[in-house]
Order: sequence, then structure tokens, then C-alpha cells
Amino acid sequence: MAAFFGFHMPSFTFPGVPSDSLFDRVAKNAKAAEKAGFDLVTVMDHFYQIRGIGPETEPMMEAYTTLSALATQTSRVKLGTLVTGVTYRNPALLAKQVTTLDVISKGRAILGIGAAWNEDEHVGYGVEFPPIGQRMDRLGETLTIAKLMFTEDRPSFEGKHYKIDRALNVPRPVQPGGPKILIGGSGERRTLRLLAQHGDIGHWFGGPLEELKRKKQIFEEHCEAVNRDPSEVLLTLGMTLVLAENDKDAKALIDGLTPERRAMAMTATVPQAAELLGKYMEAGFGGFTFNNNVLQTDESIALAGDLIKLVRGNPVPA
Repeated sequence: MAAFFGFHMPSFTFPGVPSDSLFDRVAKNAKAAEKAGFDLVTVMDHFYQIRGIGPETEPMMEAYTTLSALATQTSRVKLGTLVTGVTYRNPALLAKQVTTLDVISKGRAILGIGAAWNEDEHVGYGVEFPPIGQRMDRLGETLTIAKLMFTEDRPSFEGKHYKIDRALNVPRPVQPGGPKILIGGSGERRTLRLLAQHGDIGHWFGGPLEELKRKKQIFEEHCEAVNRDPSEVLLTLGMTLVLAENDKDAKALIDGLTPERRAMAMTATVPQAAELLGKYMEAGFGGFTFNNNVLQTDESIALAGDLIKLVRGNPVPA
């Protein structure tokens, strides 16, 4: 199976670009990613910018409005959030929004979801921010409701936090069985079990390979407990990988990152990056996500396209 590549857009900060041209620049990024061979384009589901990317006062566009607009500007890439906070929306409404995105994009939507973490924006928007145990309970119920609404005509469900009563979801999703479900996070006791039960794609932060192998083993144990074949789930990693053709270009890109991201970043040429990703792939990780705060220009996105070609065994132009 060919490696899966995601282009993630956590930043809507483009120096010199006014608000009325902001979406044009976002669409330009997405089109460049599609041309470069990325499989998935994602945005964050946040209302404030998050620490590690920039100050909270930086621009932040609403996720599903942005994705629906991007669906009209692209033709091949999958589209989704990395990831929706379970607390932000009623689960049935979320399933409706993702289904609508699937219809607009002609079958390219992915439901990305996680337990939510940014308390500041919950406080600012007046959204309840329950303890993590309750958020995980809500995540499990939301995944159940979404799957029901993707696959059944008039489903009903009643849990501790949410219920639906013969809920309609028309028009139906374009994708048979509904959009794939991506679950973000690698919490060993509950998140990885929910991934085993409900997920099609798991997204974890990149890190030391041995630690990731350990988490993968725990995930496989959860799969065994729920009678799920772990090979049915694509495991993907978010990589702060700075691609550059020389040290000067690499330094310029590194200097543009926040101190938190700079500490996590790795610099590499395309061949070096391909070798690194190959080690993760040998360990069973089949997908990688790169951020637009690292891939800032059409040229850097095209360089990532060279990496995609090389990883997939295609020749890269000299």
C-alpha cells in the first residue's frame, strides 16, 4: 500500500495578506498540495490560534466553512479536520456537517475528531469544558452517533450525554458507509481503544520510534480485545520535518517557527527525509502529515512533492 500524505494548515497567518484575500491564499496552499501529490488537506478545528503555532490572536478560520469552500477549489484530495473537538458541536449536527462536506466534495470528506484540549477557547466562547474522563465518554458516544447517521436511514441512540431519535441525514453521504473516521491522539487506555473500535485512521505526533512502536503494540492489543484487524486502521504521524536543499534554506525555515516547534523540528534533504520516513514505514506507520507553517511556499510544497514521489518509488526530476 502506498504511503499516505497529509498537508495540514494550522496557520492562516500570511504576512501582507489582508482578510479579504486570506481564503485565496489558503486555497492556493491547498491547490499546491494537491498538485504535489498529497492525499489529504486538513485544517484545525480551533477558534483561537494555539500555542506552539503562534499567539492566540492570530487569524483562525472556522473549520467546516473553510473545508466546504476548499471542496470547490480542489478535485482529488480528501478534506477534513485535524481534529474536531468533541465538545464544540452536537454530534448529530457534526455528522450532518461532515456529510454535507462529503456531498459538496463528491465523496472526499473525512471525519477527524478528538477529545478537545484548549480550555481558553472554551471559556471565551462559553462552551462547556468537562474533565477529560467526561470528554472521552462524549467522544465514544459521538463516534457511535456519527457512524449510525452515516450508515442508517433513521437511527436512534441514547447515551449518558447525547441522544438521537430517528435522526434524518439527507442527503446521504456519497462514500459508501460514510466518510472515513480519523481519531487524533494516542492515549493508551481510552483513545487507542476507541480507535480500535471506531477508527479508520489514527493520527499521532511523531517522536522516538521505539516509543511509537510501544504505543502501536498497545493499540494492537486493543484491536484484539474488540476483535478488530489492526491492519484495517491506517496509522499516521505528524512530522515537523523541514525540507530544504541546503543549510541556508533550512535555517531560514527553522527561524520562522515558534520556539516550541523549533525544538521539535528536524531538517533534511529529500533523500534524507525519504530514508527517515522509511524507518517509520517499516515499523508499520503508513502515513505522514506536514504543516503549512513549515511548508510555507509553493516551492517548499513542491519539494515535499518530490519527497512523496521518492517514498512511493517514483523518479524525482533532477
